[in-house]
Amino acid sequence: MRTKADINITPLIDVLLVLIVIFMVITPLTPQGLEVSVPRDAAPGEASKAQNDEKLVLRLDRDGRVHLNQETLDAASLFARLREVFSTRGDRTIFVQASQDLLFNDIAQLIDVARGAGANRVGLLITPLNP
Repeated sequence: MRTKADINITPLIDVLLVLIVIFMVITPLTPQGLEVSVPRDAAPGEASKAQNDEKLVLRLDRDGRVHLNQETLDAASLFARLREVFSTRGDRTIFVQASQDLLFNDIAQLIDVARGAGANRVGLLITPLNP
């Protein structure tokens, strides 16, 4: 009588199942990353609405002057002015732009004032300011 040479598959399946469980545990369940809003093109009927809904840009230049769009503000009146602007707007998004010569602390304080005044979302503009 000859012996039959077979591969026993049961231990291989056990090892495979253990590896599957290990990889499932290691893999994160929620995706990691930043939450980003991508601007969309306006429909033809929304063109007039987009022109009326002006974006808020808060600029800080290297001299320490603060500008809200084209309006120059001092540090004392910035909070009150932002609160007034956000009280009449539905979209509470503001963009912050600053000179590269400034310290991060100055920009962080500006963002804190904007958040305290009612900004829900703060975007950072990376285009350099003209000197």
